[in-house]
Amino acid sequence: MKDVRVTLAVATVLRIFLQDPVEARYGYDLMQLTGYPSGKLYPILARLEAAGWLSKEVEHVDPATAGRPARRHYRLTGEGLVAARRELVRVNEQVRFQPGANPAPHPAAGTT
Repeated sequence: MKDVRVTLAVATVLRIFLQDPVEARYGYDLMQLTGYPSGKLYPILARLEAAGWLSKEVEHVDPATAGRPARRHYRLTGEGLVAARRELVRVNEQVRFQPGANPAPHPAAGTT
């Protein structure tokens, strides 16, 4: 299993898969749920698949009968499930507000 750089976009995709880890998702469904265009989503899916976090299966349909191309369904692998949970915990810890921390002032602060 390869390491994946978990950006906010990758974390968003992983969070959707973790909502129901056994459910297979296809690209258009993920595009609607994330709001990401195909040019942003599919490279994320390809990286997660290359890392072994996702598996991909091509739907067995006759495109002429279905009136659309066969869908590619993505699903978390066992390793991907463990890695996704671990990485989302790490991301949540990084963005969690820590009381007593001195946040950077708002750019407009102190201006009149």
